[in-house]
Amino acid sequence: MTKLLLHICCAPCSAYSVPALRDEGFDITGYYYNPNIHPTSEYSRREDALQSWRRIADLTVDVPEYDCGEYLTAVPTAGKDRCTFCYELRLRTTAREAKRREIGTFSTTLLYSIYQKHDLLRAVGERIAREEHVAFHYRDLRTGWQKGYDAYRPTGLYRQNYCGCIFSEKEKIDRRKKQKKKEKAG
Repeated sequence: MTKLLLHICCAPCSAYSVPALRDEGFDITGYYYNPNIHPTSEYSRREDALQSWRRIADLTVDVPEYDCGEYLTAVPTAGKDRCTFCYELRLRTTAREAKRREIGTFSTTLLYSIYQKHDLLRAVGERIAREEHVAFHYRDLRTGWQKGYDAYRPTGLYRQNYCGCIFSEKEKIDRRKKQKKKEKAG
């Protein structure tokens, strides 16, 4: 079996990703590194759900200390490229951790989400793999979206409704406000 360090953004995205990657022959260790998630209470809710889910999935998950400082300091200067910055930060850290542990391959559960910028994720992962000299395993996991949703939903565990960053939370709130105005006007 090939060892794989899998960046895990959240428990729901791992519900399909982990079994699918295991079916490909990977021995997976999860890595929950997400300094982009804001506020801290949201980070904790997602971590708690992942800790429960990992027991169901029989998965080892390492959780480095949460520190949103680097993300919150640097992302305002990233502007419209905040997703690129976020992918870069999380995938590079995962690649370096894989290299440190002598795990030859890394990937991410972000490849499962239908809401992520998939082509950008792939390009960032492949570039980091070249730069860090560790393999990036690409697989379009979006094909299992419904299967993952169906596997996770009966657990009753927390399922978030935004990507995690403060900007996406604001966008979610703005969409809700716009929808409410539309409903009142309609």
